[in-house]
Amino acid sequence: MQLTDGQRLDWLRLIRTEGIGPRTFRGLINRFGSAAAALDALPDLSKRAGKRAAVPSKAEAEREMAAAARLGIRFLAMGEAAYPKALHATETAPPLIAVRGDPAALPRASVAIVGSRNASTAGLAFTERLARGLGEAGLVVVSGLARGIDARAHKATLATGTVAVLAGGQDRIYPENHAGLVEAIVGAGGAVVAEMPMGWVPRGRDFPRRNRIISGLSLGTVVVEAARRSGSLITARFALEQGREVFAVPGSPLDPRAEGTNDLIREGATLVGEVEHVLSVLAPLMAGIAPPADGLNDRPETSATPDYWDETDFDGSAGGIRPPLSEAADPVDADHELPNDRARLIACLSPTPIGTDELARSSGRPVRIVQTTLLELELDGRIERHRSGTVSLATRA
Repeated sequence: MQLTDGQRLDWLRLIRTEGIGPRTFRGLINRFGSAAAALDALPDLSKRAGKRAAVPSKAEAEREMAAAARLGIRFLAMGEAAYPKALHATETAPPLIAVRGDPAALPRASVAIVGSRNASTAGLAFTERLARGLGEAGLVVVSGLARGIDARAHKATLATGTVAVLAGGQDRIYPENHAGLVEAIVGAGGAVVAEMPMGWVPRGRDFPRRNRIISGLSLGTVVVEAARRSGSLITARFALEQGREVFAVPGSPLDPRAEGTNDLIREGATLVGEVEHVLSVLAPLMAGIAPPADGLNDRPETSATPDYWDETDFDGSAGGIRPPLSEAADPVDADHELPNDRARLIACLSPTPIGTDELARSSGRPVRIVQTTLLELELDGRIERHRSGTVSLATRA
């Protein structure tokens, strides 16, 4: 299938209509045969459903198309050859994705790496090593452009291929200071993907929506450092519902950032301590790239998945449920500006020993300041020094 320009415009108008989400969109297309016919039927359907469908005008859709084109963005439609098959195989695949960069990165075998925004230095160092190794093995690394683990995974795989998935529009990068990273990804031949409209500023509930695209693009998802209520665990849940592999990096039981990953391992996720632990599981899948489910009727049943789209059930095909706010509201960002060097270093440390040079690089502070601050923390009993010259958070009572 290949849409004409007119059909693509109709698809954009339909998916931008209030009350239309992935499930409803698919149901309307199946029922009426085309987006144009569905748009014509919407006024009557909305009246019968007791809803008012605010359909964007053709001019509004054309303006969004023009704004996207100015940034070099293409809209790929589900079912087109360029649309990633792995994502197409998921029940809530976005009908249209806006892609900036090289779309050729999307069909390649991919693995997601996600984790804490407030990552430890040890977690960041392991992420870099893992991501680089997976990239060198031929996998594209997918993540969500967040601070911490996500950003380190992207940076480590610029040379081998990385895909960033946004929670907002392509022109509303979050966090804003990662605009340079977006440019680096695009410049290196990677891709940036968004389903939300141009100009859309991400809200809390948009992050779980983004997460199901991260997992959907990937053969498996690796979680590095995640607290029990971390958004990264939502990504892992989506991966399970989509029939994908889930991996987790273990951590100290004394570090709250490892509680979520340790729980995943206890629940059956593959423990990851080196690159080969991921490759050995994904190798049989990499040849085919796309997971087995590939048709509209073969998608996994995920009726318990919260409806992050407020879909109107025009024809009985929406089927979603509204999530409780506590589940939908993935915090926009858990990071805050750390007030001083002590707090900055404590945030980077964990019970896992790390070298001073690596700590300085991770914290962005000069080695001299790091050494002085570590001495203060040692005198306060907050850290432990080890014979190897490394330091860690104190674990003694």
